[in-house]
Amino acid sequence: MQRELFEVKRERFHLLDPDVYILQGSWPKEYEPQVLLDGCRVTDVTLEDWENTSALERFADLDLMKGKKVTLSVRLPKDLNHCKRLKIYALLGNEKILWFSIAVRDLVRRREKPFYYIEEEKVSPSSRTLKVRGWAVYRTPVMISVYDEHGKKISCDIQRNNRMDVVEMFKETPVESKCGFYLELDSVKTKTVYLVFRAKGSKAVYPVQMQTAFIIKNKVQRVAKKGTRYLASHGVKALAVKVAGKIAGMKKAPVSYDKWLPRHLPTSAELDRQRQAVFAVRPRFSIVVPLYKTPLLYLEALIASVKEQTYPEWELCLSDGSGPDSPIADALLRYAGADERIRVISHEAPLKISENTNAAISAATGEFIIFADHDDVLTPNALYECVKALNEQPETEIFYSDEDKMSMDGHKFFQPHFKPDFNLDLLCTVNYICHLFVVKRSVIEKAGKLRPEFDGAQDYDFIFRCVEASDKICHIPKILYHWRSHEDSTSENPESKLYAFDAGQRAVQAHYDRLGIRAEVSKGEYLGLYRTRFLRDYDPLISIIIPNKDHTEDLDRCIQSIEEKSTYKNYEYIIVENNSTKEETFAYYKKLELENPRAHVIYWDGIFNYSLINNFGAQHARGEYFLLLNNDTEIINPDCLEELLGYCMRDDVGAVGARLYFEDDTIQHAGVVIGFGGIAGHCFVMQPRGYTGYCHRIICAQDYSAVTAACMMVKRSIFEQVGGLSEELQVAFNDIDFCMKIRKAGKLIVYNPYAELYHYESKSRGLEDTPEKVARFNREIAIFEKKWPDIFKTGDPYYNPNLTLDSQDFSLRRI
Repeated sequence: MQRELFEVKRERFHLLDPDVYILQGSWPKEYEPQVLLDGCRVTDVTLEDWENTSALERFADLDLMKGKKVTLSVRLPKDLNHCKRLKIYALLGNEKILWFSIAVRDLVRRREKPFYYIEEEKVSPSSRTLKVRGWAVYRTPVMISVYDEHGKKISCDIQRNNRMDVVEMFKETPVESKCGFYLELDSVKTKTVYLVFRAKGSKAVYPVQMQTAFIIKNKVQRVAKKGTRYLASHGVKALAVKVAGKIAGMKKAPVSYDKWLPRHLPTSAELDRQRQAVFAVRPRFSIVVPLYKTPLLYLEALIASVKEQTYPEWELCLSDGSGPDSPIADALLRYAGADERIRVISHEAPLKISENTNAAISAATGEFIIFADHDDVLTPNALYECVKALNEQPETEIFYSDEDKMSMDGHKFFQPHFKPDFNLDLLCTVNYICHLFVVKRSVIEKAGKLRPEFDGAQDYDFIFRCVEASDKICHIPKILYHWRSHEDSTSENPESKLYAFDAGQRAVQAHYDRLGIRAEVSKGEYLGLYRTRFLRDYDPLISIIIPNKDHTEDLDRCIQSIEEKSTYKNYEYIIVENNSTKEETFAYYKKLELENPRAHVIYWDGIFNYSLINNFGAQHARGEYFLLLNNDTEIINPDCLEELLGYCMRDDVGAVGARLYFEDDTIQHAGVVIGFGGIAGHCFVMQPRGYTGYCHRIICAQDYSAVTAACMMVKRSIFEQVGGLSEELQVAFNDIDFCMKIRKAGKLIVYNPYAELYHYESKSRGLEDTPEKVARFNREIAIFEKKWPDIFKTGDPYYNPNLTLDSQDFSLRRI
């Protein structure tokens, strides 16, 4: 079993039945629960899947491999006074994992008390500040107060927020929707701050230590507790390996976003400099926002974020689609009266989102239109970065930026989306562009406004039509937009708006239909992802070019996997024999050609040169498409060749790569990024099969700068146009160089995750383990760098510069 830490995320008593103890967390799949109270079995136990609707937790647990999210309910005896400890185990055969343990006195103390959950606690002893966020519920509304260690009440503004994810969690009884809270204290003089949660006839207290020594002590205790659980679950050896790995990897550990973001947002001094900046091109930006009974707290935050922009040439067009009895009408009049740049468009009848947004567009006078949602906010430098990019690239007609999610109270930022430059096939898989999206008015006039029949995915359909109308697209790799993570919004709880994903599927299909591309679009593995299957008019001949030196077992396995599994049948094998020495190898060739009319063996007599060998094979191939394939590969899915061919037959595509696994079912290849390892490397190497990667990138069809030639399909015409593989690159980077030449010819390189193979990795060639090989390797690095200096200077356009090149997992660039 993979060494995951299965643990309880939260635990509580049933609000209506104080004998029922409920625990939620990650649980090992296929294991059964065993609950012991002082060693005696508790039999009234239920285990069910936990439907988690919190965006923060959905994101954190997205790729749980060997576990699942569960809710475990235990009915305890009414009288617990003589009991000491409750233990819960996960059982599978002879394996027994301690999942949770708690002293009974702690259970008794918390029975029939308000339940609170602290999501974040930030204490700064030096500045004496405290920030706490979380939620609290009971059968009746919970009041929250703050006290010092002497019992004196501390005056504090406590922000209460709707938390529909929490409401959904408490299925036994309705709880107050405004159960979320956020509080912030400055200049705290007391050593301990007490949060007191009061409900009818009951209270619970949460202490927060403000002293450095206590903070360190608590942190040590948490680490020790976690280590103890890991020890109980996995044993001494596994714990030692875990600790050693943690120590060794501390410098290489991924950067947390809450530490990264403050260092990458502009400082006050930088914002002041931006306000003084003078630009040759100074367009007006019209920010269009559809409103519908928007909570004033969110609307005020949006308007404030616009008024804080360091670039002043803007107007804010607010279209109120709330209807004749709009609850925000008076507030909108005040906003418009206070700033002439704020324009309000009112309507006598309620409007849906597309027609509401279109009304704002119609009222806009700016040269560029910016789209924003009514409860989100812009960073203060958003417009400045757009006008700066426009002055650097005046021909640009479409801009988009990176973005992140923001908690409902507006104080926590998480789940950043650092995007590639324009990536058409990724866009056809997921609406990765989203926010901030800026379009020149002339483009909208060509593309048309939002279409009501795509409501729910109206922005996705609109983006497609805009990028069809203009290819002058600029990606700004900065966080310019905070997307409020509203618990009952599509972004937070996708299942709540399935119609939006149906509309998204139709939006992708409509894009292909407009371009005259025959394709069939279906929903992907997760809501919000889409899969494209391209339809063919005919089945062209594919020449499968396989270099081989001895290792006939590998070669035979490769061929047999195609023969036995492939549903595509119009292909030939070009086996390029390269200086084999074993007699049985040549006997195998004769037998293969005799028994399989598709197989043709040709003989290369020169030294090993991967580029020359493949070029030689291409000269003998008859196919309209070439599949460059290593002999140590094995196809997994029967439609593997069809998946590669579907993309490769598109006019704008030059080559297509596959998802490759090592023998142990970890990722070997999921696209290539120029810059990994200093030169180029595969994405998500060694990630477990089933893991979907950063923003699901492992399972998304998308464009990359390169893919590996261990399995690469390419048009014959393109192969010949670019002169095949560069023969001065004998071993290393020849496939990457080949892809770069294809891109220079104006064609796309596509990674298709639905073509899956095992790659048993370099058995045929060996390691760079001699001085001669090392010298050749360094020489080929120099050749590659000299041929393609621009991409090393500006960075791979399909990889965000905010992400690290030190590892291949798409984690944040080290601070």
